[in-house]
Amino acid sequence: MHTVAVLALDQVIPFDLSAPIDTFNWARLPDGRAPYRIKVCSPAGEVSAGAFTVRAPYGLEALAEADTIIVPGTTDPTSPLPPGVAEALRAAAANGTRIASICVGAFIFAATGLLDGQRATTHWIAAADLAAMHPEVAVDPNVLYVDNGQFLTSAGAAAAMDMCLHMIRKDYGSAVAAHAARMSVMPLEREGGQAQFIVHTQPPAPAGTTMEPLLNWLEENAGRDLTLDDIATRAGTSARTLNRRFREQTGTTPLQWLHRARVRRAQHLLENTSHPVERIAVQAGFGSPTAFRDRFKRVVGTSPQAYRRAFRGAPEGAETGSGPLTDTVLAGPTDSPHARLSGARQG
Repeated sequence: MHTVAVLALDQVIPFDLSAPIDTFNWARLPDGRAPYRIKVCSPAGEVSAGAFTVRAPYGLEALAEADTIIVPGTTDPTSPLPPGVAEALRAAAANGTRIASICVGAFIFAATGLLDGQRATTHWIAAADLAAMHPEVAVDPNVLYVDNGQFLTSAGAAAAMDMCLHMIRKDYGSAVAAHAARMSVMPLEREGGQAQFIVHTQPPAPAGTTMEPLLNWLEENAGRDLTLDDIATRAGTSARTLNRRFREQTGTTPLQWLHRARVRRAQHLLENTSHPVERIAVQAGFGSPTAFRDRFKRVVGTSPQAYRRAFRGAPEGAETGSGPLTDTVLAGPTDSPHARLSGARQG
């Protein structure tokens, strides 16, 4: 049997711990046998998982015997690793063991140095922190998981199941993975990546800057057919001067800012109306449905129709208007990556 060791550190996130256990346990070979043996291990026999306590039956020695190691996230993934953890993970890696992290478990994984020079992902809300703390890691916040061969990383929550199903398919084929996906009530492959879940806010412009009135006007008029000259005329300056000042104050160009505002308007309409895509393309200010689909896919990572299927919140036929949108603010503390994540869950 393929042995999977799930590493439970103190303050382990319960979903990160249980998702791989359940997903691998659902797998069955054609003859009905279970292909995986799951071992929960910890450097301390007992660890907190928030609302309950986990008694791990195995210690770090189980990592040396595993074929795959799963590293779940913890509530403070930036804290120093317990003695022996980094050494045990590095030793396992040297022996060819496959290692995968879940959500902010990527911080723990990166702290071992094993992700240096590798592409990796984590929950989108913590991606910037991971990149800042570990600049030697190429962080991609837009994907559900990254497979580098021996090392894998996944985004938050359900992306752990996406990654585990991917590993099952690599180990035992599509039929075994498809069965595990059905039992998990999950598609074997989801459309799009993590980008569709990211709150796409506009580049910030400090209040009181000379661009602030223009930005407000652009937000209100994003549905109009505007050119760079139209925007420059509104600003009372030349297109060249506008581009320079706009980039100085927002970090982007007027047209890029406008495209992002239009995509956000389109997301709102897809979530809250039953308008066809062609009508939404016009309402959001895109020149054609083709241009709309192309821009939307580039920014959000999935098609407008797939986005609507995933995020439609209003009853069929409900109308909520198409006025200016406000940025979504994630409530909660901001002193650590998982504090932001916890705040987002509560907000």
